[in-house]
Amino acid sequence: MDGQVVLQEEDTEGSWTLLSWLASCLMVFGGALPYLPQYQEIQMSSNTEGFSTRVCLVLLIANILRIFFWIGKQFELTLLLQSVVMILTMFAMLHLCCMVQNTNRVSTKQHRLLDLDFRYFWKWTAFEDYLLFCFGFTVLCAVVTLLLLDSAVFVEMLGSLAVMFEAMLGLPQLLQNFHNRSTKGMRNVSTLSQATPPTPCQIEKS
Repeated sequence: MDGQVVLQEEDTEGSWTLLSWLASCLMVFGGALPYLPQYQEIQMSSNTEGFSTRVCLVLLIANILRIFFWIGKQFELTLLLQSVVMILTMFAMLHLCCMVQNTNRVSTKQHRLLDLDFRYFWKWTAFEDYLLFCFGFTVLCAVVTLLLLDSAVFVEMLGSLAVMFEAMLGLPQLLQNFHNRSTKGMRNVSTLSQATPPTPCQIEKS
């Protein structure tokens, strides 16, 4: 009888472990999955006008800040991995947009990050410029975090900034749709923020 009880407890623990693992995988990849149909739409249509690349900018900044927040105040590892996956997803979207735009480009004039022309900020021709910007932003965050890591106010500010940028996720796409006066070519971008799991600050407050 005791053996049966032990086996039942082990089965229950195994089931909970499996469910916990599945839930963690869903949180890690769930925020990035809604971008898959958008990626396929751009790939098939060879048109990026329906998607605002500034969505990528907002999410890259938010998730880079979230990673540095984790350094100052460690939260659940699942959310850290989610940020890494989201950053890679945004780079994949930017890479595709750069390839499509360069293929469709009529003018031979290129816009590069080192031109320091604010009119073309985040409208650069080469994917490498987006990587360079993110690298520079990450180095800046790393230096500031290293200097102020012992400040609890600074660490909480990092978390608040990450939440604030993530809350602005819908704004770039809204402006893009207003400029185009159409939602053609957009796939569920307006609801992507609802698919993103809670941020570390939100979890702490709950």
